[in-house]
Amino acid sequence: METTGCNGSVDSSTIFYLMGIPSVPKSLFLPIFFVFLLLYLLILVGNALILVAVVAEPSLHKPMYFFLINLSTLDILFTTTTVPKMLSLFLLGDRFISFPACFLQMYLFHSFSCSEAFILVVMASDCYVAICRPLHYPVHMTSQTNAMLAASAWLTALLLPIPAVVQTSQMAFGPVAQVYHCFCDHLAVVQASCSDTTPQTFMGFCIAIVVSSLPLLLVLLSYARILASVLRISSREGRSKAFSTCSSHLLVVGTYYSSIAITYVTYRADLPLDFHIMGNVVYAILTPVLNPLIYTLRNKDVKAAITKMFYPHSLFSCDSSS
Repeated sequence: METTGCNGSVDSSTIFYLMGIPSVPKSLFLPIFFVFLLLYLLILVGNALILVAVVAEPSLHKPMYFFLINLSTLDILFTTTTVPKMLSLFLLGDRFISFPACFLQMYLFHSFSCSEAFILVVMASDCYVAICRPLHYPVHMTSQTNAMLAASAWLTALLLPIPAVVQTSQMAFGPVAQVYHCFCDHLAVVQASCSDTTPQTFMGFCIAIVVSSLPLLLVLLSYARILASVLRISSREGRSKAFSTCSSHLLVVGTYYSSIAITYVTYRADLPLDFHIMGNVVYAILTPVLNPLIYTLRNKDVKAAITKMFYPHSLFSCDSSS
């Protein structure tokens, strides 16, 4: 594409041109499309199954699974924000995205990402109360409390990216701004601007560090107290049962922060641009793909509920085998 000069002014008529993964030849676009399509379908089907199973099965109407519904909903929304445009890019070569659509995508991508971090914190606190204060669990984790915790996580995450997105939208762009990414990531859009990118880059990086490190600290604090409580349990069976209560959540947390670590390393290391882009794409897809797999394979209650939907008469054999 022929590059265009900067007009040096804020203009919402700017069209963004997504460069995708620059060094990947067009001959690989179709295979990449099918890989992304398969992963996207796995995300939609896997998380939809969890949603239906939890809603349909009365035995799963518990705080832990209420938060799991929030997590599955987030995974669907999070990937739907970016993956359909990536699929269009690799299949049809549809690289253009309007100014409002680009900033809406940027805002939703970062909002849902923050929401996931906060929901994981809420789920960690639920595990803490369930294991460390089991007698107080019905009192502390009421339906009103659960709704308030989930709403707080969603609302906080929806508000946090607004300053960065609004300030970025006030930067100057050329008539056609080239974004070196598969979607409108904040840093990639900032670097496409004609303005001085240093303040926005620094602010975005600081927000990302705070939003990822503070929830991680709270999760680690919860699990430190859980571990201390579990080690005081005398029976091996009791310790095993306590660990199984939060094992799925712990795996999800590990997956989520591993993908963040990949993104951080590819950003900070002196690597080619393609590695930066792929690190962010992995972050956008890896956790939503693995979350439903973890909860259906590791959590026998969810697995039994899903099995019951398709094979009502095999529920007993499923339970006994697990």
